[in-house]
Amino acid sequence: MSDNKALQLLNTPFTTPAEHNVHGWERAGSLAAGVILLGKGVARGGIFGLVQIALGGVALKRGFTGHSEAKSMLQRGRESLDEARGSIERAGDELVQLKDKAVQATKEATVTGNDALDTPKV
Repeated sequence: MSDNKALQLLNTPFTTPAEHNVHGWERAGSLAAGVILLGKGVARGGIFGLVQIALGGVALKRGFTGHSEAKSMLQRGRESLDEARGSIERAGDELVQLKDKAVQATKEATVTGNDALDTPKV
């Protein structure tokens, strides 16, 4: 049985496998920072030491799993901004086309001098 199949067996219906969004040096840096923060937190003690231990644990988890929820949220936000930008650009293109059609229609229009509200056609 390959490692991939073993990992799939560990996933329950309520959990979804996290995609890897932390790679290479970023992942190694997270592991190193996690170890350093854990060590400094244990040595320091107190409330600030606990904060350092917690941050070190988060960094270690990020390095081990290769997934960062904060990075995922930022990527989703960036994707939604790109979608909004695309919609705005498409709307702008449509407005330019409508303007061009209106300009062309006014050039082709002829004035008969008969205003239907003042003098209706008989």
